[in-house]
Amino acid sequence: MNELKVGVIGIGFIGAAHVEALRRIPGIEVTAIAHSSDQKAKAKGQELGVDRTFGDYRRLLEIKEIHAVHVCTPNHLHYPQTRDALAAGKHVLCEKPLAVTVKEARDLVKRADASGLVTAVHFNIRFYPLLSHIRAMIAGGELGEIYAVHGSYLQDWLFYDTDYNWRLEPEYSGESRAIADIGSHWMDLIEFLTGERIAEVCADFATVHKIRKKPLKPVETFAGKLLKPEDYKEIPIGTEDFATVMLRFKKGARGVFSVSQISAGRKNRLYFEIDGSKRSVAWDSELPSQLWIGRRDGPNELLLRDPSLVHAESRELIDFPGGHNEGFPDTSKQLFKRFYAAVRAGGPGEKPGYPSFGDGLRELELCETILQSNKRRTWLPVGA
Repeated sequence: MNELKVGVIGIGFIGAAHVEALRRIPGIEVTAIAHSSDQKAKAKGQELGVDRTFGDYRRLLEIKEIHAVHVCTPNHLHYPQTRDALAAGKHVLCEKPLAVTVKEARDLVKRADASGLVTAVHFNIRFYPLLSHIRAMIAGGELGEIYAVHGSYLQDWLFYDTDYNWRLEPEYSGESRAIADIGSHWMDLIEFLTGERIAEVCADFATVHKIRKKPLKPVETFAGKLLKPEDYKEIPIGTEDFATVMLRFKKGARGVFSVSQISAGRKNRLYFEIDGSKRSVAWDSELPSQLWIGRRDGPNELLLRDPSLVHAESRELIDFPGGHNEGFPDTSKQLFKRFYAAVRAGGPGEKPGYPSFGDGLRELELCETILQSNKRRTWLPVGA
């Protein structure tokens, strides 16, 4: 198997990012794309230089020479499209969330296990090199016992009540928004880094804009203009703009994090600090090549991303020398490199080096418990 042929379903922002990252990996060819209609798929194909385009993803799945499929559509389509791709014998890399309910995710895990195909969820943030370094530090005991974990994931793309997107509509995105959309990344990352599981949660949600203005025409129509009353429809919003969640970990550590999509000036900032009995570490996704290391009885340290300075596990995720920045697009590339190495090897193996469908199920279990905790105004064990 020399060149692997890939199909991408859904060509919005993240689908186009998948195409770009795939093209940076030798031996991968993006053979076909599918989008919401034949006309839109053809237009996206012209933008991206892909000749085979489809308005119906099932036609893409019929192409025998396609080895793997990336599912990059709105959340409510992940389950049926991933299910159909597995049934067609394709390896699948699905955007998060894996599905919109725990029941759907469990079904996909069972189907994936039975198929023997390579399957993954796009928790790409794991693949910043310095995060791998932190994971190795914790595994090697450099932080000591984990006392506390705290942080946030902040954005401002829904700051105004005139900001609108399909993610605001539960029939497409699910019952939770900020927690499911960005909080899932934060929790996946913390469990991945620390090796500790979140056991209990206590959540508090807030919807700042209870009414939003949905444009009645494509947003591009209003570029540089103010909406007039006749240009939009008022839509009641029930999903959270902001949330805070307290955490209890199985081994006794405590934690808290906040997520927000209404924090002015924060474009896409995931931040955390992990406090241990020997030292602390902190990392900011908007400064991804810097790692802060804190000490009680000595100078603090700022470690810069450099293959000569990090643990061996982290070097595998660095393709350029120190001082040559790598960022968000490189995280997908590094995840895809590991995914397609497994495809070439013929299966996922015992310990895949990428987020599995099981990891996708885990995040849905966490998100559903957090949702119920907010509704019931109490602490809940994960999975309750």
